[in-house]
Amino acid sequence: MTAVMDLVLCAKPAAAQWGDNALISFETNQVNVHVTSQGASRLQDIQKAARKLDSQGLKHLSFIGDSWDLEACWAFYQGYYNAKQDNQLDVVVLSDADLQRFNALKISADWTRKTINLGPAEIYPQSLCESAASFLSALAPDCVSHTIISGDDLLAEGWVGTYQVGKGSSQAPAMLQLDFNPSGKSDEPIAFALVGKGITFDSGGYSIKPSDGMSIMKSDMGGAATVTGGLGLAIANGLNKRVKLFLCCAENMVSGEAYKLGDVITYKNGVSVEVLNTDAEGRLVLADGLIAASEVKPDKIIDAATLTGAAKMALGRDYNAVFGFDDDMVHHALQAAKAEHEKAWPLPLEPFHKGQIGSAFADIANISSGEGMAGASTAAAFLAHFVENAEQNWLHFDLSGSYQKSANALWATGAKGHGIRTISRLLSE
Repeated sequence: MTAVMDLVLCAKPAAAQWGDNALISFETNQVNVHVTSQGASRLQDIQKAARKLDSQGLKHLSFIGDSWDLEACWAFYQGYYNAKQDNQLDVVVLSDADLQRFNALKISADWTRKTINLGPAEIYPQSLCESAASFLSALAPDCVSHTIISGDDLLAEGWVGTYQVGKGSSQAPAMLQLDFNPSGKSDEPIAFALVGKGITFDSGGYSIKPSDGMSIMKSDMGGAATVTGGLGLAIANGLNKRVKLFLCCAENMVSGEAYKLGDVITYKNGVSVEVLNTDAEGRLVLADGLIAASEVKPDKIIDAATLTGAAKMALGRDYNAVFGFDDDMVHHALQAAKAEHEKAWPLPLEPFHKGQIGSAFADIANISSGEGMAGASTAAAFLAHFVENAEQNWLHFDLSGSYQKSANALWATGAKGHGIRTISRLLSE
């Protein structure tokens, strides 16, 4: 059995013997975390200390002392987590209320990170839908109902984007439609509809990715996992609003059945799309979810997706990108992220971006054409064609910061759960 070491948070520097600005020092059966900074820097330093202790193989720690508050404990946990989930952390210093909030965060973030980290043999379209439904149903068994539409049934019901993207795989594409309705009233207004991109593996299709880029494409369902985790966190914290969840799930594979460049897809809302790049598949499945979300007439629609490399080029893997035509809604999302100690940054979305995805054979194409186009903005503009009243009630997250390709000072390799707190707060406010 691994020995438990006490974990003390100190507001004074470490002794000189531990080095300049050392974050950690050791005593008999005790680890000291030395953080003299304040605000966001304080939490980052705590998270960095946790990464150091994980990398040193300390597998069982217990918070002690009155310096640990909820945010400090959570910052440490985020850095201490690794994909093998072989670390144990005893949280015995928080009040009952804060411990309940910590556990809600842990349950939701753990599900999100674990689900994204699983390989495509374990998480495929049907299993992702089932896992999300089971996770949310366990949190509120009397308030959740759902249906999963898969395979040819997608085509029969008009969800053509998800069907076309997924038809080249031996794993059938699927859509989860879930209703969280705490009032139980069938006519209860829908406050939010959430839509998530659930590409459980992305080869790029015939626009095939190189091996290095393909190696992390189990994470291309990060949008579906993030909106599910965000909803789960809100439910665990007592959400009392009705929310619909739509996960659009497929594997993007190469085969004789796969969709091809030059195909034209005509959606349920009448918009036709020419496929110019099969590696721009996420927007094709999200279009179905956004149509479905618009059909139920929610007050607001939020979608999340690991959608573009352009957003990562702009923001790296530290910030999630935020898009919307409604400046007030975008600003509110940025405030929510800041309040929850997550990082989000606005990228431009203007009506003229919708004119930069023209096609000679359909209403629009699935990528922009021409030199110097803003790839993340035109991807968001593509989605706007499938949102009813996109100018006022819609927010799009391009999840640049949801996955860490290799470990750094703050995060282990793999999924981060970055974004669930922002979405949860937007649902709850």
